[in-house]
Amino acid sequence: MSVNAANGDDVPRRLDVTPRLSRTYERYVLGYPRAVLCVLFLVLAFFSYHSQDFQLDASADSLLLEDDADLKLFREVHERYPSNDRLFVTFTPEEDLFSDESLEGLKRLREELKTIPSVESIVTILDIPLLKSSDIPLTEMANNIQTLEEPTVDKSRAKEEILHSPVYRDLILSADGGTTALLLNLKENLRYKSLRKARNELRAKRRATGLSDIDRENLKRHSAAYDEAHAALNERRHQDIEKIRSIMRSYEEFGVLHLGGVSMIADDMMTFIRNDLVVFGLGVLVFLIVVLTLIFGEVRWIALPLLSCFYAGLLMIGMLGLIGWKVTIISSNFLALMLIITISMNIHLIVRYKQLCRDYPSNTQLDLVATTAKKMARPCFYTTLTTIMGFSSLAVSDIKPVIDFAWMMSAGLLVTFLTSFLLFPTILVLIGKSTSGTTRGREFLLTGHLAYITERHGKKVLALSILLAIASVVGISKLEVENSFINYFSEETEIFQGMKLIDEKLGGTTPLEVILNLEEQSESEKPAEGAETVEQDKDLLELEASYALESADSAEYWFTPYKIDRIKEAHDYLDSLPEVGKVLSLASIVRVAEDLNEGKEFDSLELSLLYSRVPDEIKASMIDPFISIDHNEARIILRILDSREDLRRKEFLEQVKRDFTDKLNFEEKDVTITGLLVLYNNMLQSLFKSQISTLSVVMVGIAAMFLVLFRSVVLSVIGIVPNVLGAVVVLGIMGWMEIPLDMMTITIAAITIGIAVDNGIHYIYRFREEFAKNGDYIETLYLCHSNIGKAVLYTTMTIIFGFSILILSNFTPTMYFGVFTALAMFIALLAALTLLPKLILLWRPFG
Repeated sequence: MSVNAANGDDVPRRLDVTPRLSRTYERYVLGYPRAVLCVLFLVLAFFSYHSQDFQLDASADSLLLEDDADLKLFREVHERYPSNDRLFVTFTPEEDLFSDESLEGLKRLREELKTIPSVESIVTILDIPLLKSSDIPLTEMANNIQTLEEPTVDKSRAKEEILHSPVYRDLILSADGGTTALLLNLKENLRYKSLRKARNELRAKRRATGLSDIDRENLKRHSAAYDEAHAALNERRHQDIEKIRSIMRSYEEFGVLHLGGVSMIADDMMTFIRNDLVVFGLGVLVFLIVVLTLIFGEVRWIALPLLSCFYAGLLMIGMLGLIGWKVTIISSNFLALMLIITISMNIHLIVRYKQLCRDYPSNTQLDLVATTAKKMARPCFYTTLTTIMGFSSLAVSDIKPVIDFAWMMSAGLLVTFLTSFLLFPTILVLIGKSTSGTTRGREFLLTGHLAYITERHGKKVLALSILLAIASVVGISKLEVENSFINYFSEETEIFQGMKLIDEKLGGTTPLEVILNLEEQSESEKPAEGAETVEQDKDLLELEASYALESADSAEYWFTPYKIDRIKEAHDYLDSLPEVGKVLSLASIVRVAEDLNEGKEFDSLELSLLYSRVPDEIKASMIDPFISIDHNEARIILRILDSREDLRRKEFLEQVKRDFTDKLNFEEKDVTITGLLVLYNNMLQSLFKSQISTLSVVMVGIAAMFLVLFRSVVLSVIGIVPNVLGAVVVLGIMGWMEIPLDMMTITIAAITIGIAVDNGIHYIYRFREEFAKNGDYIETLYLCHSNIGKAVLYTTMTIIFGFSILILSNFTPTMYFGVFTALAMFIALLAALTLLPKLILLWRPFG
């Protein structure tokens, strides 16, 4: 009996390899392999040159929603209230913080940090003015400000003063007095700020009304200049942070130090992205070598797929550099995913080629390669399209890094497909037939067992699938989006440790701002002539009346008891909320002055005189950040305790808005809530919407692909259901385990369906082909499990272990993404080799 007959294949021994659709490919690609390789090499050289422009991005812009109205408001507010970038160095000494040894170490640390060129100023407990900690009269302090460095200051009294200070408690000194913070104010980069503003304004205009040709050219020019300035600033900040950490390490003998701040987080995230690219790439590479060795055990079947991976990966990196796409913490795994998918497609080609070598040993290498390409081109093309559909469905998300990841991977998949059907076959033609090409290689019995289970226990498979689906739906109903930004990082990282310490001991981490519009007072509310007590002398009354008349339109006149009281009322309300840490406002400064005034509140004249006599440098640092006289508004800055387990950001923000109108009697239009908490909450709340929209798009898109490919509604359902099961079960597990959705985990379902559906396409495509030859469903079941089933097993296990490499990331969402996507792929694999064939046996769609 011939090999063909033994496999149930009744086609002639000699294959017809020149069908019309493949003739051009065979003639011009496989017919001139050296010329094709030269062209491919030139293409690679071109894109390799542009790999030097490959960029990473860990800025706040990479984690924001597209077209977020609150983002526009946030930027407008910060135009009115500019503030320098700031870093925090926390210091928890082994001894008492206020001991001479600890303060001496703190002083030396401060002086060394001042030597860093980018540091404009530093505020520590050694620098803040102490007004009640010495016996020097207040009248003498104007030219003799007392600080902890002065020998006349009593340290125990200073500690109590700082701990009760409305300004400095929980800002630079913890409530237990054991931890302090050094506030490093960094110099402002005016050019970078100007370019960012110009770019953002043009982007906003493009979204609102569109751009003229001149505007488009300006946007292009400003964006390029901004990217250049941003890269330079990032490099400067990286050098500063490295220097700060170097200085901090030399002071570890005094206690525990941590670095915090937005710039530090962004810089560390850049480091994470670089490390993830290297670790994922090398990890996947080593793993693939092991897997290919175990599966095929031949050098060519190890070298060829790895060469394809190298080509596709380097080409994609160069393409990203040429286009200007930046890799974020979300898309940092693109290289690992490309390698995994490239290997998977190559494995399908190898398995089919080796089968043809066994079935038709007398055919030439050109015949075998051409037939392999012909047989695999259509299913691989559709699997590429379905996988692209899975990734591109993420583009309907409102989350910018997820959108970038979607398009990046979609382009990468096209590169993978073209590489697999150009580079792989041409090299294979040149190296000739393998001497072991007719052997069957290693045998894996799992697929045979799964075929037996499908035939003998198919009803149990159906029942178990239904139960899993029901339990998963219940679990999905429990999914939440609340997630602390701190928990995005491993506990061993300094980001986590620093943010945790600041959150718990130094007033919270996530900023929130409340802007109060303080309407002009009525005439009855304005200070009138003679409105003070009768005890005031006549000269003072005349001075007050004259001053009120002359300065009615001046900045000093803005300060009235009414406005101060409203600010205090709002400040105290926010300070009373359990989710809120440190609160700062004009009320904090006024209360310091009132404390010095023996607790007495100031009237309008006193407030105006006080403001007029404050030095400009103090106004700039202590008053201007909290009021805008031109806009008649006050700003309250607060920080949220992000690590609170019961924090519900959406409910918290809604409560604050409601209480300002219901309890504090503000008009809704007079209260604006903005800040990073609002932007972060918007992103979290968009996760549910994004999850639903991405799933809907990928389901509709893949259903359309199946209809085009198989022209059968029944086969479309059969192909989709098993793969959807894997995604649904994983989401259900996350719900049951109370693991919230985040920027990465919302992509699991769409990506799993997009990749896992490849198994269904390959299996159904081969089942239909083999069934046409023997006409027996059971025989075809076992036959398909012995050939395409093994290819599906190999490729899916490769994908599973490839995704598992992501657990090495320091970014927790990436770890979850890797683990749960691998689990979803495993479930989809089992479903593809049990549930899918059982549905075929049940519905018999081939007649």
